[in-house]
Amino acid sequence: MVRVRNVDVQALDPELLKALIGPQRAERFEQSAARARALLSGRRVINVNSTANGGGVAELLRTLLAYARGTGIDAQWLVIDADGGFFEITKRIHNRLYGAEGDGGPLGPAERARYDAVMRGNAPELPTLARGDIVILHDPQTAGLARAVRATGATVVWRCHVGRDVPNAFTAEGWDFVRPYVEDVDAFVFSRAEFAPSWVDRGSLHVIPPSIDPFSAKNQPLDADAVNGILQYVGLVGGRADPPNVPFFRRDGSPGWIERRVDLLHTGPPPPPQAPLVVQASRWDRIKDMAGVLRGFAEHLDGSDAHLALVGPAVHGVDDDPEAGPVLDDCVRVWRELPEALRARVHLACVPMQDPDEAAMVVNALQRHARVVTQKSLAEGFGLTVTEAMWKRRPIVASRVGGIVDQISDGEHGLLIDDPCDLDAFGRAVRRLLEDQPLADRLAHAAYQRAYEEFLGDRHLERYADLFGSVG
Repeated sequence: MVRVRNVDVQALDPELLKALIGPQRAERFEQSAARARALLSGRRVINVNSTANGGGVAELLRTLLAYARGTGIDAQWLVIDADGGFFEITKRIHNRLYGAEGDGGPLGPAERARYDAVMRGNAPELPTLARGDIVILHDPQTAGLARAVRATGATVVWRCHVGRDVPNAFTAEGWDFVRPYVEDVDAFVFSRAEFAPSWVDRGSLHVIPPSIDPFSAKNQPLDADAVNGILQYVGLVGGRADPPNVPFFRRDGSPGWIERRVDLLHTGPPPPPQAPLVVQASRWDRIKDMAGVLRGFAEHLDGSDAHLALVGPAVHGVDDDPEAGPVLDDCVRVWRELPEALRARVHLACVPMQDPDEAAMVVNALQRHARVVTQKSLAEGFGLTVTEAMWKRRPIVASRVGGIVDQISDGEHGLLIDDPCDLDAFGRAVRRLLEDQPLADRLAHAAYQRAYEEFLGDRHLERYADLFGSVG
């Protein structure tokens, strides 16, 4: 039986954020919050997506809804119920919207019938909606609920987190599948204006880049001892393996402790604590090109003393991503083909996802320990991992694709690779940051400033207040 699941989100006191952003921004934030409360008086804002754990959308919703609730907005989060066959179809749509072939499978009548059947099963499980409620449907997985929601009199917003600046035949196929479900919604939200297809009415288009929560387990401050303690205990850095005395606080306010070790995949001992570490932490997704990062490191940093860590969630820890296992298998295959000495400097790891906040703490420590953070995506809606590294003052090498170009100006906040498939350029950029510490420090400092100014929760909620005003 289909069961739409409610995700509990504890309110975050906006005073925490106000203390960080200073009085001038805090006053503007309060004005936006007051405007949103007035606009939404007696109304609910209900977000619907496909998973509560793993991936950028789930992390985004935890942050955004916590602050929204803290400002007095009745914000809720629902997760649809679906099976592996449905997620194979929606992953195919995602890849097409990114302009990639993906698994090459069809998006024909049979796939549409399967998709529609899952949507019909979920629609009756949505809560009773009232006229004036605002329902924000996230990505292709929930697009098929738009008509059922509109029939209740509620306002429908579709937020798409993926896309490609320059359309191609694959994006056309993806949009052909999605368009019938969403073309008459009340408003569209994209992370980047260029992602919106030509048939989207520009009067109903809102551009809202995501944000991070500086107080979450993923981004909370950690000193060097805490970083080393966590990474040594979980097995990502060599050394002692005593449980670290580093608490974190979950969204419900309860304390947590690092208990689970990561799964290192046939890669031998972890890197020594003093070794320069290049890190890419992201989902095992073809678009993230983890195997390309591995190849680029192997081809161009063979003679260095640096190590590479490719780290993602346990492949069964993200409900809506059926590609994770095959992508991880590809990375293991590429690793096995390396010479033995080089294999010892490349590490593949899966982080357990039973406790998302615990997993976030591990990634937090890993990013802070990294000498260089990479995000060599083939396409990207918005790189949350990029903003996380910016916040942690890490030098970054990333692809000049999608939302990343709105986060990083090349040579100012990080180094961008014009062609993400250019392994020579990638390797040169990583080596440059490893060898030029003054440059790395300058970029890292500027990256932090940009994250502080543009990608914290107050900016995100201000833009949502504008959206709420536009849909009445």
